[in-house]
Amino acid sequence: MIVVDTGALVALLDTDEAHHDEVRAIYDENPDAWLLPWAILPEVDYLVATHLGPKAQEAFMADLSSGAFSVEWGREADLTRAEQIQARHRALRMGLVDAIVIATAERLKASAIVTLDLRHFGAVAIKGNPKLLPRDG
Repeated sequence: MIVVDTGALVALLDTDEAHHDEVRAIYDENPDAWLLPWAILPEVDYLVATHLGPKAQEAFMADLSSGAFSVEWGREADLTRAEQIQARHRALRMGLVDAIVIATAERLKASAIVTLDLRHFGAVAIKGNPKLLPRDG
């Protein structure tokens, strides 16, 4: 299982994004392994709408509703774990979304997290030591 962060999903959807090709290659290896934590959805929706436009936003929504991507809707314990992660790494000023992505990856024992945000994800000791793709690929 591969948990996906906001920036990586936007890079997958945006063919003009600098990391598109490497993220697309990761996706193409095993698209069924990709899991989107619920918390990234509003961020992705906003970024797609503002940077790619309404047609791309509609296509993303259609993909979500058709099941093209698996969504992990989370558990209440994920919020508790996210709060612990934020408190432990207060100096990083990590937001809810990144903390939820990490908590989800830990709970589900993900083999990897696809992220372009190494400032946050690279600084946290994530339980289970999932790879950070594309960095560790």
